[in-house]
Amino acid sequence: MISLFMTFSDPKGERRIHPDDLAAAAAMVWSVPGMAEGLLFTPLEQSVDHPYKADGRGPVFALQLRFPNLFVCEAAMDRGGVLADLAAGRRLPSLAGLDVTHQAMVTRAFPVDDAAHADGTVAPCSYLVHYPGPADDMNAWHLHYLEHHPSIMRTFPGVRQIEIYTRIDGIDRLPSQRVEYMQRNRLMFDSPQALALALSSDVIKRMRADFVQFPPFAGGNKHFPMLTSVVQPKKSKGVNS
Repeated sequence: MISLFMTFSDPKGERRIHPDDLAAAAAMVWSVPGMAEGLLFTPLEQSVDHPYKADGRGPVFALQLRFPNLFVCEAAMDRGGVLADLAAGRRLPSLAGLDVTHQAMVTRAFPVDDAAHADGTVAPCSYLVHYPGPADDMNAWHLHYLEHHPSIMRTFPGVRQIEIYTRIDGIDRLPSQRVEYMQRNRLMFDSPQALALALSSDVIKRMRADFVQFPPFAGGNKHFPMLTSVVQPKKSKGVNS
């Protein structure tokens, strides 16, 4: 599975996506050819406590679009398509003029003890993390991370999904800036409060203990809690939150 990430950022931290534009973006994502599933990320309405609040509020808007393989993803990233319109902020006034980046990556899913959201869940929350890199030895870095970190992540109370994404060489004709982060992660929880509770647990100490064992790398990392909506592909005729 391939995940395409698109991120819309405001360096000044002042912009917000308008609800009408969010609905329009969901409709555009719904129509992307070959997409298996889309995730739409928006900032929290109120900040929650987490260990990396110094990383800032996060992007104005972000997308994760799943494709069955790289070739379907590349076809969707051609000029003149829906994704090109999204990247350029066309028909989305509140996204116009933002800094837009994109990256296609391999999706690596890891097991959790209970993937079902609790009854009454209305605002799932993803914890988006990225490592710009590079590492001194990329293979050694990923081997350590993938062999150690996911099993610790699994012990977070209430975690519903664990995915780790690694780089891939693909082609595209999108007007946005292509980035080459060495890794991204996403953890899903039932709500921002559930995320805050998990990150205040003792599990974070085990995460930090493993972090200091990582092979040498540059670029640090960034962590952003984001509200998450799921968009099913066009054939499913619907948008779910």
